[in-house]
Amino acid sequence: MLGRSFGKFSRVIKSANRPSTLRAFSAADQQDVVVVGGGPGGYVAAIKAAQLGMKTTCIEGRGTLGGTCLNVGCIPSKSLLNNSHMYEEAKKHFAKRGIKITGLEVDLPTMLGAKEKAVTGLTKGIEGLFKKNKVTYVSGWGKLTGPNEVTAKLADGSEQKVSGKNIIIATGSDSVHIPNVPIDEKTIVTSTGALCFEQVPEHLVVIGAGVIGLELGSVWCRLGAQVTVVEFLDRVTPGVDLEIAKTFQKALNKQGLKFKLSTGVQSATIRSDGKVDVLVSGKKGEETIVADKVLVAVGRRPFTDDLGLKEMGVAMEPKGQVTVNKHWQSTSHPSVYAIGDVTLGAMLAHKAEEEGIAAVEHIAGKHGHVNYNAIPGVIYTHPEVAVVGKNEEELKAEGVEYNVGKFPFMANSRARCNDDAEGLVKILADKKTDRLLGVHIIGPNAGEMIQEAVIGIEYGASSEDLARTCHAHPTLSEAFKEACMATYDKPIHF
Repeated sequence: MLGRSFGKFSRVIKSANRPSTLRAFSAADQQDVVVVGGGPGGYVAAIKAAQLGMKTTCIEGRGTLGGTCLNVGCIPSKSLLNNSHMYEEAKKHFAKRGIKITGLEVDLPTMLGAKEKAVTGLTKGIEGLFKKNKVTYVSGWGKLTGPNEVTAKLADGSEQKVSGKNIIIATGSDSVHIPNVPIDEKTIVTSTGALCFEQVPEHLVVIGAGVIGLELGSVWCRLGAQVTVVEFLDRVTPGVDLEIAKTFQKALNKQGLKFKLSTGVQSATIRSDGKVDVLVSGKKGEETIVADKVLVAVGRRPFTDDLGLKEMGVAMEPKGQVTVNKHWQSTSHPSVYAIGDVTLGAMLAHKAEEEGIAAVEHIAGKHGHVNYNAIPGVIYTHPEVAVVGKNEEELKAEGVEYNVGKFPFMANSRARCNDDAEGLVKILADKKTDRLLGVHIIGPNAGEMIQEAVIGIEYGASSEDLARTCHAHPTLSEAFKEACMATYDKPIHF
């Protein structure tokens, strides 16, 4: 999950509980780079610019750095995913491992506290990195008021103008809302509200079977909620290889998540007793699902509102992204750059980081590089799903001839030792050259294992190259090696 990060008030914030230092910027203070947004793309761009010797200011309005990702996205959700998984393991699987537990229960306030501890530590760590690298931090809502000027609205209502030779827009994204489903972040929530339920809901309805919906749906299902996922399409995780998606849905079904596919949501109404009537329409007509909580997870949109872009005539894409060239430079304003969720492409924190570094390197006269075909995507459920490159459906649509190699974790010795062997590794390689085209993994530690594939695609490796590379035994990564062997020849253990 990624997202929304923009600007707030003051030069250097030493701590949430200590005063900030404010000063006015003069003409002599013109910065080389002004970054609007302190999320993964923005803060990384700011640090890199400073490391390259440029005077740099980052404007962020949340009050803490890290954007959606660190504050209400990737980091807190992974804390809950990890701890809820540990609870489920203890509840359902420890006994068969010879570990008996009595009195097991969920202490939700403590679990939420662990999440907040992780968030606080990491966001303050970015403040420390800013100080170390001499990045000026203005805590205020940033708005472009000229091709070389950003005006930050501070907490007290005053304004602070910051002049910059180059401006980087890194304001991230925001949750998409849907008609007739009013969000109050208490009963009907986005991902932000779903991170802080005060008690486990009896019945959670998740609207959207994408990454965010399935991750948070998994959390609350593990902790005891009945979870119903409503998806307009006829499949889960659009964009993921269809075979992997079907395997994934079966795994989640076994864990207790229920799916209503090819089903649209007409409305959601909070009743007088606090429950929610969710009116849905599918192949069998309309029905009302009664829920305690509703999570709206139908996607995210670029956050470009109130940034002054329209007033400046900055070129925009039809869905609100900034139109940029190959150097992430606005096609209408050369001094303005845009990275991350406010540009076209996948809304991923690590994509934003890579673009931030590359854009800054271009500003510094160097050669920034992002290989968009080698950007991994991970769903942090259990089993995990990790992908990079093309899927089968894309290759078929493009008319590319390819070979497929698969290897199940059930045939992997480490997975069997761990009694955690659900899933497979799937390799797609060019039929003529054997060059890796795509890798799709569903299974334990898939998010870590995918990096081998990312490096392989980045450097143009063949499936045979990786199959002939020695892998330690016994490791889960041997399943990757065997899948590569299955692609160009035959596996040994299956």
